[in-house]
Amino acid sequence: MEHKKKLIHVTKMPIRWGDMDAYGHVNNTVYFRYMEQARVEWIEDMQVVVRPGGAGPVIINASCTFLMPLTYPGNVEVRTYVGAPGRSSVQTYVEMRLEGDERIYAEGAAKVVWMDTQTGKSVPLPDHVRAALEAE
Repeated sequence: MEHKKKLIHVTKMPIRWGDMDAYGHVNNTVYFRYMEQARVEWIEDMQVVVRPGGAGPVIINASCTFLMPLTYPGNVEVRTYVGAPGRSSVQTYVEMRLEGDERIYAEGAAKVVWMDTQTGKSVPLPDHVRAALEAE
């Protein structure tokens, strides 16, 4: 199913030797680390401070489809997209490429929900976050 999405963040990071497994390609768990790092950078770019005791973003699900294996050496480019924001959440989508190659090596998704860490309940997206998500 195709979703309407907007590119909101691009980052590059090195593929480390230790990211690979016995099969000679990046281990499946590491792709989630690449997505996590990209998500953290995007959240920090919005001036969101993640701290215990406050409200902040959490993910409630994450997925990844592995299309072609990434291998060392190289840099992975992670492109993060968002869908339309809801009251307290936004769906994110990720495409991972090998730097210099436009083919998609993996694609993923995660639903980000703003949560009050003291109550464990969702809260509305902060106004400045909503504005960033809705900006053209």
